Amino acid sequence: MENWDEIRTAYQVARLGTVSGAASALGVHHATVIRHIDALEQRLGVKLFQRHARGYTPTEAGRDLLQVAQATDEQFTLLAGRIRGRGEEVTGELIVTTLSGVAPLILPTLVAFREEHPGVIVRLLTGERVFRLEYGEAHVAIRAGSPPEEPDNVVQPFGRLRGTYFAAQSYVDRHGLPKDDEDLAGHAFVARDEPPRAPFDRWLAERVEPEQIVFRSSEQTAVELAVKQGAGIGYLPLCDMNRGAGLVEVWPTREEWSSPLWLVTHVDLHRTMKVQAFTSFLKDAARDWKCS
Repeated sequence: MENWDEIRTAYQVARLGTVSGAASALGVHHATVIRHIDALEQRLGVKLFQRHARGYTPTEAGRDLLQVAQATDEQFTLLAGRIRGRGEEVTGELIVTTLSGVAPLILPTLVAFREEHPGVIVRLLTGERVFRLEYGEAHVAIRAGSPPEEPDNVVQPFGRLRGTYFAAQSYVDRHGLPKDDEDLAGHAFVARDEPPRAPFDRWLAERVEPEQIVFRSSEQTAVELAVKQGAGIGYLPLCDMNRGAGLVEVWPTREEWSSPLWLVTHVDLHRTMKVQAFTSFLKDAARDWKCS
């Protein structure tokens, strides 16, 4: 068991189910993956995988190895994240994660922060998946909705994300605007392609028929573009970028549609120079935001 590379390879094969997937994740040739698996099985004297046309499925022995390898890999990742966050200089990689709908809001702040600290390399990770700070996947997270409850995280209130329903002027010219909340029949809507969890998504789902939502996307950028192209009425952040862009506010913003924002850091990295510098910079910038 002295060769960690072989164990790590087996872990990736078990996790992804294919040699090609593991090779891509590890940045090696697929022949290297096969060689590692064969050598490890020979050394242990057991089959770790059942080979079939669709890929590799772990045997019982393979599942046992997977549990140990996964725990070890997570510990190495956590250690690397802690090491990256240490230091008395504001340099190196700064990983920030947030929802795609919040990304345009913080992007100018990230650019301004890097101008002030040119030794920083910014990585902005967006999406619905919650990146795990305890495993070093990010230094700072900006999350919306219920307060995060993961242990060992420092969670700070960070205002609210406000928005409203917009329609492109081209849509208004063709279809007009709803007179009130009850006048939604006959109108087309744009929404995110996911179960309605956000308050504005739930509000819409309770009031329109499913077939009225004529455009859906898992990408917030695509939702915004569809609204701006006149596909239908859609909810967008109430930011300067959405004003004067050929858009019309269908209703004034409502408190019930807003979502609380949370600034989240891991306790091990919270007081490092880089994280402290960025979170302070971010809080100062947020005072001038127009949609929070």
